[in-house]
Amino acid sequence: MSSKQVIGGPLVIGGRKLSLSRAIRAGDFVFLTGQVPFRDGQVMTTGTVEEQTRAVLDAITATLAEAGCQRSDVVKAMVWLRDRADFPGFNAVYGEYFPDEPPARSAVVSDLLVDVRVEVEVVAYKPVAG
Repeated sequence: MSSKQVIGGPLVIGGRKLSLSRAIRAGDFVFLTGQVPFRDGQVMTTGTVEEQTRAVLDAITATLAEAGCQRSDVVKAMVWLRDRADFPGFNAVYGEYFPDEPPARSAVVSDLLVDVRVEVEVVAYKPVAG
């Protein structure tokens, strides 16, 4: 295996191929791109923060699986919320996905580049077999 491996296929939104990878394995670490919520292949600009958080964490779970990882391999999460008032709803759902030994986490309130309520980026640690 090379020192850097692209995980997953290209990201395409509205017919436009984005200039980023879903995830990159670098040695024993897997770095996922910040994930925004999607529904039926479209950015999810409606719905509650809980619905959007589930969509994001389900997509993260799927990308982790493509990299041979599970949520329990996540060591760090970075969270961006559009509105501070969304934190309790986000945190409740997040706790369902990471109930035991949750990863280290940072969370900030910020304008997001797309009209969603939440974005999450994670780093997983999964030693390469061999």
